[in-house]
Amino acid sequence: MKTLILGGSVFVGKRMVKTLIEAGHEVTVLNRGKTPVELPEGVDLIVADRTDAESMHAGLANTEWDAVFDISGFVMAAGGSDAESLIDLLDGKVGHYVYTSSIMAYEQGLGTFPWREEDPSSTEGPETYGGFKAKMEALLVKQYGENGFPATIIRPAAIYGPDNNIYDMETPMFLRLQQGKPILVPHSGLVTMSYGHVDDLCEAMLASVGNSKALGEIFNICAEAVTVDEYVRVLADITGCQANVISVPDNIIPTLTQPAWGHLFSKFHHGILDIGKASRLLDVNPRFDFRVGHEDTFTWFKEQGWEGRTEPLIDKTWMSSWNFDYEAEIAAQIQAL
Repeated sequence: MKTLILGGSVFVGKRMVKTLIEAGHEVTVLNRGKTPVELPEGVDLIVADRTDAESMHAGLANTEWDAVFDISGFVMAAGGSDAESLIDLLDGKVGHYVYTSSIMAYEQGLGTFPWREEDPSSTEGPETYGGFKAKMEALLVKQYGENGFPATIIRPAAIYGPDNNIYDMETPMFLRLQQGKPILVPHSGLVTMSYGHVDDLCEAMLASVGNSKALGEIFNICAEAVTVDEYVRVLADITGCQANVISVPDNIIPTLTQPAWGHLFSKFHHGILDIGKASRLLDVNPRFDFRVGHEDTFTWFKEQGWEGRTEPLIDKTWMSSWNFDYEAEIAAQIQAL
């Protein structure tokens, strides 16, 4: 199968390259060429900028694909190459287009759980992450219904795993635990989120290709949901370290001047997904539960040589990182109350 990945340099895109190669498919990656990356042998590269319509047209002209996996779709929100022009470029030239959306495409704060694919979508503007994902979903469903554009939408929950470049998730938590740093926990540790291993996401995207039941459909993909307390407890057990948990009073939260914990801990609402539809129509179920997936991720973390690291990692796309000095300052203030 001849496949194209839009965005294949980091995290999900990088793991998707691996998944497709292992399945024996021909792989081409399209990206801006600005992120230094060594693609595996046999993987071709198209350099094009998704915020530049002319660049995308030049890169994709006279190409045809059995499957296109769109993993970098949010960059289009920056302007230039919009969603409609991408569909025009691919119309009639792709056998199956798989779009990576997000749990953020749901209307956040819904009072019922779990969320299912037919529940309300975000009403935020397209300049926001969730708003853009919801807009793209609606466009693809419409294009399939009106013109037969062969699209499938995958909605993952909180994705973690090897190569994760969102540096306010498991990487700093492993470091806090190993170094005995305070772990600030808001909202009594009760916020509950569905998590999914990146390789389960990639395998679900591949499983949708060629499945007529997947066309024009949206699928939630994740494993189980856990509370913040459970998140910390499981990762502490995996690392073999004692967790130094500091509960953050609600009245302290508005006074914070910068992030003091991972972004998934700070929501006032839960994010719990139902994956029954994907199980029925795609015949996919997660290989990694929360614990096994994080054991796998901890093995990868140790292979990076990051144990004992004090210098923060910063991703240029998400601007996510950590500041252990600030966290220690807030912990000291709370303990002094």
